[in-house]
Amino acid sequence: EVQLVESGGGLVQPGGSLRLSCATSGFIFSNYIMTWVRRAPGKGLEWVSSINAGGDSTTYADSVKGRFTISRDNAENTLYLQMNSLKPEDTAVYYCHTNRLPSTSPPPGPGTQVTVSS
Repeated sequence: EVQLVESGGGLVQPGGSLRLSCATSGFIFSNYIMTWVRRAPGKGLEWVSSINAGGDSTTYADSVKGRFTISRDNAENTLYLQMNSLKPEDTAVYYCHTNRLPSTSPPPGPGTQVTVSS
């Protein structure tokens, strides 16, 4: 069974930083593209960033480009998202996803809440 568990969220002031983690199990992590998505209050899921299986190719939504960095540790089966220069509009529940699962399936993990507020 594919399991994804996000952590690292919290309350941070505008301009601050957080590092999210996604611990995975139940599949061969190093074989699959991994993705971060988020859901802001009252809105649908928004794609944030993706990284290829080898970790050498990344893509970002325009809204986070230059501020967020996705990375992965294939030895530890863990995905990361370093978030810098956070803005109030980054407030959301952040989820990780994998193309091991159908792209139309909802994120399987609990998500981690990020709140950016002064």
